[in-house]
Amino acid sequence: MPNTKSAKKRVRVSEKRRLRNKAYKTFFKNRIKEVIKAIENGEPKEVVLELARKAQAAIDKAVSKGVIHKNQGARRKERLFKRVNEYLKSLEAAETTQE
Repeated sequence: MPNTKSAKKRVRVSEKRRLRNKAYKTFFKNRIKEVIKAIENGEPKEVVLELARKAQAAIDKAVSKGVIHKNQGARRKERLFKRVNEYLKSLEAAETTQE
């Protein structure tokens, strides 16, 4: 247990920040999962792109708040959009084979 007044405050502040960071992290992870689920369910192009934009915004917000490092944010966005682009290419390929 902390003894000094400042140490007690640090414990309180750290706990608040931990909970806030956890909330941001959970939020952007869920946004990413929504995109992946939409891709797996074969959702239309517009739906997937809209979800991807929301996920990108959530990741950017987590980076700006200092929850994750900017390089980690860039890596997560890159991996997400790589999956999105592969899905969009497969949709286009399916359309061209049907014609």
